[in-house]
Amino acid sequence: MSSAESLSLYGWLVIGWITATPFSYGYHISVLNQLHSVLACEPSLVANNLPTCFELNDFTFSAVTSVFNLGGLLGSAQANVLMEKYGRRGTARISAGFTALGSAIMGLSGSVAILGIGRFMTGIGSGIGICLAPLYIAEIAPKTIASTLGVLTQLGIVLGIFLTQLLGVYFSSPDAGPNAWRLVLFFSFAVAFIQVLMTGFMVESPRYLRSKSLRAGEEARAIETRIWGHGHGHGVGGDSATSPLLEEHDPEAHPAVPHGNLTALTSSQVLFKTPADVRIPLLLMCCAMIGQQFSGINAVLYYSNDILSQALPELGKYVSLGITIVNVIMTFPPIFLIEKLGRKSLLFFSVAGAIVSLTVLGIALNFAGAAGSTGPTAWTTVSSVFIVFFVMSFATGLGPVPFIMISEISPFYAVSALSTISLTLNWLSNFCVSLLFLPLRNALSGGAPGDPHHDPGKVGRVFWVFAVILALVMSVVWRKWRA
Repeated sequence: MSSAESLSLYGWLVIGWITATPFSYGYHISVLNQLHSVLACEPSLVANNLPTCFELNDFTFSAVTSVFNLGGLLGSAQANVLMEKYGRRGTARISAGFTALGSAIMGLSGSVAILGIGRFMTGIGSGIGICLAPLYIAEIAPKTIASTLGVLTQLGIVLGIFLTQLLGVYFSSPDAGPNAWRLVLFFSFAVAFIQVLMTGFMVESPRYLRSKSLRAGEEARAIETRIWGHGHGHGVGGDSATSPLLEEHDPEAHPAVPHGNLTALTSSQVLFKTPADVRIPLLLMCCAMIGQQFSGINAVLYYSNDILSQALPELGKYVSLGITIVNVIMTFPPIFLIEKLGRKSLLFFSVAGAIVSLTVLGIALNFAGAAGSTGPTAWTTVSSVFIVFFVMSFATGLGPVPFIMISEISPFYAVSALSTISLTLNWLSNFCVSLLFLPLRNALSGGAPGDPHHDPGKVGRVFWVFAVILALVMSVVWRKWRA
């Protein structure tokens, strides 16, 4: 493989550094899932001057879980401004700083309110970072492997989810100690703090430098040489046609910029004065992000223990861990399939599998609940299998492709604004799902478990709602995307 198609050792270090951002996002998506059993209790013991657990009913736990998404919403809404003002590298430092501070506050929290404040701050860091990471990776990637590297955003997310579940299984056990769950949060602090320290050794995006100044070409070429190895600094020269990077003037990389306008658009300009060549990318990105979140993936990741606890009380947390392992494994096939099948085909194979899984999962949970058994039955087995199949379907396309789409279907002068808008909508959808999932499940089944009106034979209906929403929004993407 030529140097134009591979990274230097330093280039891989840069990729690893920025991938820590989606890793932290994934880590905090699921960090409370495995810890729920040790976090929620009646007023209990205090160890080392810190409470060992908190009073958390379903609504309070949902609120603490979903406040992460409010922080993410705020962070994503400001990401465009930060990326244009402080650059990609400076924005990464801000993102990691918020994550480190929020994780430390959560780890030292003495009340539900402080726990929520810390989670809100980690949400801000994650919201900024999830806008930044796919964009930064796309801007330092040669087009020969841009899609392959783009999958690393999703890989970072699922590795974060997996590790927090793995740590949670051990640190939520009685043998680990009364406040051992706090170590799970301090691990996230350590990762983010190291990322902050490493920022000074990282490089700015060469394409960002060129967009800010025509005189930044020499600095950008020096960065390209450092990322891709010796030989590119002079080989690239001023000729964008031979550059291994996706230049802003490369018609294969981005749609042409009308009238030669290279001034970056703000989010408000995209929303309220939408240029003609931005309308379809804006519609596609909004629908893709809504579909990704309203597929119900984060309902599974947030609440898989709760979903499975009624049917598999002893094995629920291990099935949750198994789900995250499958999620990691199935993130690798898109690395090889995305160029062979194409983005659109891969996305819609994934969507079809997700819709089938959600439909069957709802049926199986209903029959399992109606059976009234306290132990595993054939239907609980079907439920577990189709939760896993749903995660597999999601990971092969619906997870990674929307992040890759951002830089590929957007004009360069609008890409950071579209990234901010679409990922802000992603966070808003994520917030709605995380806050409303348990109440919606209870409403559709006649009440919360234990309520006299609760019908366990209807608990799976909520997944049919996700299937319908996913089918509707992705039908728009199918019609409008000319991939």
